[in-house]
Amino acid sequence: MNAQEKSLDALLDRHGRAANRLVQILREVQTEQQWLSRDTLSFVARALGLPLAHVEGVAGFYRFFYSRPVGQYRILFSDNITDRMAGSEEMLRHLRHLLKVEQNTMRADGRVSLSTTSCTGMCDQGPAALVNHHHLVTRLTPRRIEHMAALIERQVPPGQWPAEWSRVEDQIRLADIKLGPQPLPGQGIAAALARGAQGMLDDLKRSKLRGRGGAGYATGTKWQLCRNAKSDTHYVVCNADEGEPGTFKDRVLLSSYADTVFEGMTIAALVVGARQGLVYLRGEYRFLLESLEAALARRRQQGLLGLSIQGQEGFDFDIEIHVGAGAYVCGEESALIESLEGKRGTPRIRPPFPVERGYLDQPTTVNNVETFCAVTHIAVHTGAWWARIGTSHSTGTKIHSVSGDCERPGLYEYPFGTRIGRILEDCGARDTQAVQVGGPSGVCLSAMEFSRRIGFEDVPTAGAFMVFDRSRDMFEVALNFAQFFAHESCGFCTPCRVGTELVVRRMGKLKQGYGSSADVQVLYELDKLMHGSTHCGLGAAACNPLRDTIAKFRPAYEQHMKSLHFAPGFDMDAELSQARLATGRDDHGAHLETVA
Repeated sequence: MNAQEKSLDALLDRHGRAANRLVQILREVQTEQQWLSRDTLSFVARALGLPLAHVEGVAGFYRFFYSRPVGQYRILFSDNITDRMAGSEEMLRHLRHLLKVEQNTMRADGRVSLSTTSCTGMCDQGPAALVNHHHLVTRLTPRRIEHMAALIERQVPPGQWPAEWSRVEDQIRLADIKLGPQPLPGQGIAAALARGAQGMLDDLKRSKLRGRGGAGYATGTKWQLCRNAKSDTHYVVCNADEGEPGTFKDRVLLSSYADTVFEGMTIAALVVGARQGLVYLRGEYRFLLESLEAALARRRQQGLLGLSIQGQEGFDFDIEIHVGAGAYVCGEESALIESLEGKRGTPRIRPPFPVERGYLDQPTTVNNVETFCAVTHIAVHTGAWWARIGTSHSTGTKIHSVSGDCERPGLYEYPFGTRIGRILEDCGARDTQAVQVGGPSGVCLSAMEFSRRIGFEDVPTAGAFMVFDRSRDMFEVALNFAQFFAHESCGFCTPCRVGTELVVRRMGKLKQGYGSSADVQVLYELDKLMHGSTHCGLGAAACNPLRDTIAKFRPAYEQHMKSLHFAPGFDMDAELSQARLATGRDDHGAHLETVA
């Protein structure tokens, strides 16, 4: 056994040679070897007793895994629309020129490779880039780019680059409950223990807390279903895969409020009867891992994790962190569970739901980072207190990640029911023509709608609040979002895999000046075809920004058209039939027999 194989063997031993830890194993192997060769994957497959095809399939699914050599310096520029607005494309071109390397290729000497990634969660301090997935560079400028190129040529390790470059600020602009003073560590657990598991669950129901990840499912109901599921083993999972472009609230909560998050998970464990918790941390937030592990270790020393928490016999619970490898679809709870189990992050068919059969086929409650924070505050202050905040259908507060065309990007926390216009006023937005609420899968609002209010009964949101002034081309915004969905499609179902690509191609035709109003009609048709036929919510939401911008900002599309009439020789029926066939539906909207 050579030195590399001995190192691999030791790594596998650390993970107990467990197949469900495959994603973590591959992530750590790649950190050591820079890429995943076929020989390495074969070694891992044999050690775990898995087919090589399975291991290769997992390695090929995630963006941050590489099956061929990449540069010693792997630089990924954030390609979110707000980064583009801040000049990321120009920065990338400048660095390419300085380093004499083509995008998406490794330089001949193996020194460097440059590419893009969807969003790094740094929308309030971009343009930003990831270096070797561990090191962040924020607030890129031409001067910083030139300095970076010089450091790379001198082979200075990223860890020795100027510390200022990796400074990540919380930028909390307006704090309320979850961003204000926090309960002392253990205070929420003590309050929950005083009520008892059932009493805490009843109080959570009184609070009418709904999930802060976007779907807004009643947290108390979810925990009740998990608690009632018949099994000796239950799990609590924190969804920290904050992949929606424009969202960065969870980054701040994990950076500065980790105790409150972990406390909420521990309270959940008390209620549902779990002994194990898992945090699924998005790959772009790998830089937070050490600080989060330190917080967990501190809580174990304080008797807030481990055996007999706060002296309560039988209350045993601990938390483990899993780091993702770059896959937006893993924000969907069943895809996240698949990834936790060491598989490709393909959403499951439901039912059964995770509360019945989730992680390792056991009852599992999956909640968002912000939701667990809210639970801790509810435990301390009671559900009745929480229910008095916000609206009757949307109780409590919501944190908004504000970015784009405004003077003061950052985090703003408001009670539900707050006007869109109030948020724009507070963040210093001027001459605003549109706001994208909830990220690309959310809703795009025009100036006529700024009197609407944040809440599940009006404008629901996962937290992103992207501002666009009248200098912005809303067609370009929609195109960026379309490219994002096409890039992030897991490829499992034909309507999403093909449909998102057809949308990008059609919009690309418009961008090049070869389109007409007929192309807009085809885009409408693609939206209708995809909306009810995709396997999960990603494909169904992929055309949301397209639909909104066509309806509310039609002139932005018209300026890209050669003609507002059908192009000569254009056959609308043929075009629509092709779209239906490609997305797996017939002319009557019924599903076609296709193999994904």
